[in-house]
Amino acid sequence: MTTMTEQAMTVLTRLASEGGEHGGNHENLSPIGAGVGAFIALIVLLLITMSFNKDR
Repeated sequence: MTTMTEQAMTVLTRLASEGGEHGGNHENLSPIGAGVGAFIALIVLLLITMSFNKDR
């Protein structure tokens, strides 16, 4: 009888081998667009943080 870890490793190995032809990249996801979106989100979070920090 196999342990749960061995069964999990078998399932994960099978799942990893099925999606090998795509490489994990999506055609419609632009790296520049994702970077700009992340930058804008960080700027918004910075502005929110600065609005709560009114020590001066």
